[in-house]
Parts: sequence; structure tokens; C-alpha cells
Amino acid sequence: MAVSLSIAHEAVSVPAAYRLYLPEIWAKDSKRRVAVGIPKTVEFQTKWQIALDMIDSVRADELPPAPVLADAGYGNATAFRDALSERQIPYVVGIGGETTVWPPSMEPLPPKRWSGRGQPPSRLRRSSSRQPAAVLDLVKYAPETLWQDVCWREGTRGKMTSRFLFLRVRPAHRDEKRHEPRDLEWLIAEWPKGEEEPTKFWLSSMPSDTSPEQLIRLAKLRWRIERDYQELKGSFGLDHYEGRGWRGFHHHGTLCIAAYAFLAAERARLSPPEPLSFLRAAGLPRGFKPRGSASAA
Repeated sequence: MAVSLSIAHEAVSVPAAYRLYLPEIWAKDSKRRVAVGIPKTVEFQTKWQIALDMIDSVRADELPPAPVLADAGYGNATAFRDALSERQIPYVVGIGGETTVWPPSMEPLPPKRWSGRGQPPSRLRRSSSRQPAAVLDLVKYAPETLWQDVCWREGTRGKMTSRFLFLRVRPAHRDEKRHEPRDLEWLIAEWPKGEEEPTKFWLSSMPSDTSPEQLIRLAKLRWRIERDYQELKGSFGLDHYEGRGWRGFHHHGTLCIAAYAFLAAERARLSPPEPLSFLRAAGLPRGFKPRGSASAA
């Protein structure tokens, strides 16, 4: 299984980093490492730690800043979200329904008052009457009036529309060990009509004045990445590698992605999408006469 980082907008997307995930049991097995040629510098990292290294790498290359999008496999990792916030990188990441947040207008209790003995208390507190809520429970019983229909793009079968809820909340994971509450973020939930309960959830550190339409366009942009990998595997042989070497795996992936990047560049050049394209036909020069016309003869 590989971890990858793609650069994307609504017109074009392409992987920019690609690395094999090394399970911890492999990372600690010297014989296996030698047999498949894993470099000595490669140590065990979780998937979100690999992704964070990739993000740091493209930032060092001075790519234009952009929000980070990720599915719940990464968004569920509080440390990943905290690391992005420390870097002042906004994000829109999927989370599971069991993720806990402080409901709107509620936050943890401040540290206890100092009694005059020992070190002054500095950690946040909870009480029996002040507890965070799982996002599924919070949004499932939200008033019907808070849900709104949002269209995020035109699909092959018409407009892509669903029902969404937007709340300003504070993530609560283990904040009783913190000294200050986490910042307010967007909690986004999707509840398609006909479903028994909400189906998807996101947390976003985008600014408070970000429009619902923009939030959903970002949250849903991951469809491009899924399509990229369908093409990479179906047409470019990304999943056809049958070797057992660290170097060979990455060489194969690099060549497949390079070929796909060329195709993506050609698509963007030959058929720039109207909504995002800044390319416009130049005006005709004064006195221009089309070649072959009667007046040009």
C-alpha cells in the first residue's frame, strides 16, 4: 500500500509524491529490509506521518499554498490535524462519526482555581454536565432548518446536489490534557435524502467566512484523486508491478505517474475547462484578412 500526495483543482490533478507504506514489522526486520533493498534511512512511520513529510517537501519546493484534503484515514488522526494547524495550513478532512467535538456555544471548563499549594492547575476540565459529543449524535438530532441543499459541480448526469449541515465547533479529542481549547472549526455533515442517518463528516479549519458552496467543493474534490488512480491502474499499469524490491516499486510508480502527468497536461492544454480557464481567444488584429478569402486574394 502506498501513500501519495496529489496536487489538484477542479480541472486537473496529478500525484506529486508517492511512497510505499512500510509496516512496523517490516521496519524492524533487518533480514527483510536487506532482501528487498529498503534504505537504512527509512524508518517506520504511520501513514499520516508520511503524508505530513510529503506536504513539508512540496512546501519546501515553494508550491503555491493550498488547503489540504484527506479522507478519514488521515482526518481521524488528531495529531495530523494538529500538525497542519501548527503549520498554519488549512484543511478539509474526513472524520468518523465517533469523533468528539464540543457543540456550538460550549467548551471545556477552565483549569481549577489554585488552592495555594503545589503547582497552579493548568489543564482544561470536563464535568458530568459538560461533555463533548460524538459528531453523529450531534448532527443526527440537529434541527431540520439547519440542513441545506448544496450543489458542488455538474456531473455526467446533471447537478451533483445533497443535503449538508455546517456548524462551528471545537474538536475535543483528549483536550483535558491541554492548557487551552482548540480553535473553532467547521463541522460539515452530509445526509442524503432517503438515508436513515448522516453518511459523511468532515472537519475544516477554513476561515469562518468561507461559503458553504466553497467548503463542499473542497470536501468533494477528492473524487478527482479517486478517478486519477482508476486511470493509473486501468490504463497505465500502476498496479501491475510484480517485483519485490523497494527501488523497483518506486521506479515503476514514478514512470506510471510521469506518463499520467503528461496526459493530464495535454488534456488541460487542448481542452481547458471553461469555469477555471484563464485562456481566452485573442482579439483579431486590425485589418486582419483570413487566408484564402476573396478579399485577401
